[in-house]
Amino acid sequence: MNIQTPNHIIDAKASLEGRPSREEAEAAVRTLLRWTGDDPDREGLVDTPARVARAYEEFFAGYAVDPVELLARSFEETDGYDEMVVLRDIRIESHCEHHMVPIIGRAHIAYLPAGRVVGISKLARVLEVYAKRLQIQEKLTAQVANCINDVLKPKGVAVVVEAAHQCMTTRGIHKPGVTMVTSRMLGAFRDDASTRREFLAMIGGPRVSAEG
Repeated sequence: MNIQTPNHIIDAKASLEGRPSREEAEAAVRTLLRWTGDDPDREGLVDTPARVARAYEEFFAGYAVDPVELLARSFEETDGYDEMVVLRDIRIESHCEHHMVPIIGRAHIAYLPAGRVVGISKLARVLEVYAKRLQIQEKLTAQVANCINDVLKPKGVAVVVEAAHQCMTTRGIHKPGVTMVTSRMLGAFRDDASTRREFLAMIGGPRVSAEG
């Protein structure tokens, strides 16, 4: 498949080229530690800047990955399968772009194939790539759905995200137990009410354990 990487992904990679060095990042953490009122040279904090830098490499690894490339390899040998493909209860670990605190939840992804299918792990990886960036949930939901729709060109795509935001539960209004739900419906999932209902019933139905 000949797939062109969208400009916003190219821009994200370009920004990595001009990012500060590891030493500069660790110095910035030391500044924040001093700003909190603590001493970055005390025993318990002396290695914290290096640990934070390594953690940030993991938290925000999505900037270095092109989600389009993950979906580039698809398969036509489906024996005519054209029914809904659903991946549900995918764990999400992201960070709020306003306060840089965790967003933790789960997502459900579905698409209606139009002659091609993709490995299911790739759907979860696309979600992870976008989640491993500074985010708002609304944008994350749209990015995942749009990427799958643009690359696979299926009959429809549906993405639902349910997550708790620590910017709301551990600071500010302090309202634990609140979950935010966002959705993005494209193609048949937007235009056909019965298709949308089927998807919503599938992600809301009983869970079956894969363990013996």
